[in-house]
Amino acid sequence: MKTAVEIIELLLKNRQVVDRDDFLSPNYERVMASHDPFGLVDMDKAVERLVLARHQQHKIVIFGDYDADGVTATALLLDALASFGFERVDYFLPNRFTNGYGLTVKAIEQIAKEQQPDLIVTVDCGSLNQLEIERANQLGIDVIVTDHHNVTQIQPPAVAVVNPKRPENIYPNCYLSGVGTAFTLVRALQTRLEGLAPGQEKWLLDLVAIGTIADLMELKGENRALVKFGLVVLTKTRRLGLRQLLDQNKLEQLTAETIGFVIGPRINASGRLESADFALAVLTAQTLAEAHQRVEKLNYLNTKRRALQDKVYSEAFNQAVKSDDPVLVLIGDGWHEGVVGIVASRIQEEFQKPVFILSRQPEQIKGSARSFGQFSVFEAIEACRDLLLTGGGHDAAGGLSLKPENFEAVRARINDFYRSLNLSDQQQFLEPKPEIKLDSLAVLTKDFYHQMHQLEPFGAGNPEPIFEVVNLTTAQVLFLGSDNQHLKIRLRDSDGRELEMISFNYNKDWKMRLDDRVKVIFTLSMNHWNGRETLQGRLLRIDKM
Repeated sequence: MKTAVEIIELLLKNRQVVDRDDFLSPNYERVMASHDPFGLVDMDKAVERLVLARHQQHKIVIFGDYDADGVTATALLLDALASFGFERVDYFLPNRFTNGYGLTVKAIEQIAKEQQPDLIVTVDCGSLNQLEIERANQLGIDVIVTDHHNVTQIQPPAVAVVNPKRPENIYPNCYLSGVGTAFTLVRALQTRLEGLAPGQEKWLLDLVAIGTIADLMELKGENRALVKFGLVVLTKTRRLGLRQLLDQNKLEQLTAETIGFVIGPRINASGRLESADFALAVLTAQTLAEAHQRVEKLNYLNTKRRALQDKVYSEAFNQAVKSDDPVLVLIGDGWHEGVVGIVASRIQEEFQKPVFILSRQPEQIKGSARSFGQFSVFEAIEACRDLLLTGGGHDAAGGLSLKPENFEAVRARINDFYRSLNLSDQQQFLEPKPEIKLDSLAVLTKDFYHQMHQLEPFGAGNPEPIFEVVNLTTAQVLFLGSDNQHLKIRLRDSDGRELEMISFNYNKDWKMRLDDRVKVIFTLSMNHWNGRETLQGRLLRIDKM
């Protein structure tokens, strides 16, 4: 039987932790000292241009993105530049529906006409925008790019391109988020400008934590430290909007999961449904009344997002059950562009197939795709390039648009491409893989749970531990929800110990009855209700033995 200490040590070993104390209790000052911001190529050029802008009070526009990473990065620079004494700073967040993603020539021309900046600073975008930045230069506007997406060998004609992905960097972390890169720029500015004293930049870490988690960055090394300290800052945040967001959603326990499932989706809902400006307004609210009103709007948009998402999911599901294709290419009239990506992820999880969710609009079809394992969305899109208007992405996700008359040809091409790969056992990539295997519930106590959560924050690169326990008996089986879509069971080991487990939208193939002998795969959680803590398992899989 494994002890709690043995399990913790095994988890640390699996995460390739060399310095146990540094991992469990990172020192902020030591981490920052080992991550010199000037190790990022062009950081010196970015700082010099911003110092000039500060001394001459040039007009600056921060060009962000409509997701949580881009919005938090925009808010962070607005906050920091104000502290440094910049007086003429504005922002531009592209609209998903009218501007599309990232820098565009149209957006540059709009900014030049309406905001008339001397300098544009991008956050979370810009690394591949050669033509767009050339256009800005033609209009007399300098550009500093801060980004974390893929780069090419030839950089755009910006004053500086600060990106942890650039191969020339000597910076030790190539997995910074967009907001993490913006934070590193702020640290560099602290060496040249007054107004944000050493240590005061920590108050920006609430934003860094939100953007880093929401963008699914690896929570190792520096990122882990930024998020760990960011969660502490978030508990006492000075941002009235964030405080209202926490209070209105009754968030007392702040973890990476809280950000991933509550805060991040609400910030993203703004850009998915209307304008990301609403989310930014929450992060920059100056009065309690303003904060309350803006958070109510954000919660409303998130509720609306869920309703739209559920409607599209239901219609897509009904199509999916009728399809024998190895890749599900599903289409509906007017499916909301802002939720098709989320629906694609849900359908993929439900049917364990790659999924394309497409919305038929008056002049074109647009949509998103999700995949897993050895089937690349990017390669599938490339196989259809001659049939598409636009398309791009990476292995796991992507987006595309096409003329309505090409839909059937695209569906056939994608599935032919899949068959040509002769892939085997794709489902293995979706199976939960237990990290700890046990033969009883003995070690799974509240005390162990709290010990295990010294490993927080959990996320990419530091996953929440998955357990497997064998030889359990079902002591109670309950079906919950309006359609009995949720499963709650109580499991008992041979010594009479019990643990309650829950599965939301459980797999209907699990035919559970009382007194079944089972093997379960799950994660541990703590249910907080009416001031009480109850240990609970989140069921990932259950099999009869």
